[in-house]
Amino acid sequence: MTGGTQTQSGWSDWEALPLRLGDAVLTETLDGGQAFRWARRPGGIWQGVWSGVAARLRLDGAGRLHASLSAPPAPGAAAALRRYLALDTDFEALADTLPRRTDKHLAASIGCFPGLRILRQPFGETLFSFLCSATKRILQIKQMVALVAERHGPRLSGDPAAGSGLPGWEAIAALSEADLRLCLLGFRARHVHGVARFLAARPGWLEETESLPYPAAKERLLLLPGVGEKIADCVLLFGAGRLEAFPVDVWILRAMADRYGLVGWKPAQVAHFGRVHFGQLAGLAQQYLFAYERSQRPNRRPAGNPTPGS
Repeated sequence: MTGGTQTQSGWSDWEALPLRLGDAVLTETLDGGQAFRWARRPGGIWQGVWSGVAARLRLDGAGRLHASLSAPPAPGAAAALRRYLALDTDFEALADTLPRRTDKHLAASIGCFPGLRILRQPFGETLFSFLCSATKRILQIKQMVALVAERHGPRLSGDPAAGSGLPGWEAIAALSEADLRLCLLGFRARHVHGVARFLAARPGWLEETESLPYPAAKERLLLLPGVGEKIADCVLLFGAGRLEAFPVDVWILRAMADRYGLVGWKPAQVAHFGRVHFGQLAGLAQQYLFAYERSQRPNRRPAGNPTPGS
């Protein structure tokens, strides 16, 4: 994608991307708990914002994905979109290397969402979003993140409907905990404020963490206020492309108990099992299991604390 030409609507022309998906898979990828800045618009269009980029996505009748950028697009926006969608990764080929031939439940989960992808989101924004996720459902997380962007983030160029980007951690550090609470963060404001101050005192810490191998990066993230095992794994999986991360929430606990017999296992035990059983692509397997479990119980909320996707 080159960025396209500007149209009267304030968005570039639609351009085809080298990706084919079903509508259910695109919906699960953008609105299933990986990211919280996408909204469905009329006509089957998805509109999202990250790192100063605003994009629209839609599928044609053959399942080919098309994209349009807010015009004039930010420098490097087309490349940022390709990175965000991880277009350099063949997730279907990766899924075929998972133990689907010996794991019937995993095979069924993959069959329900063929081509499901792991987004490669900006690391700092992913950390912020998942700090907001504790005990909240997807819609509530999206509301909190949107309020922080609207009230404290930079306005994007082009169509006013493109919205605002999230403030960076330096800008968040300049806010008070009260400012964050006014964006409906509740007790999470304390954690976000604490992380912002931690990062402000350590320039480059977040970038260094993103570049580390999975175990070392997770160990560092666990030093941050409000970051536990699940949030750390979510940030590494969805923000750093660490496919060996295996986030465990109530949906995964239920799936592993009902489908794999791990009744009464603690989250840390389940996470270890996931990484051993599914290997270096445990995070990809987790997304298939997570999506399948939610699809089978669309109107039921699992017992225990809600988590992203619950």
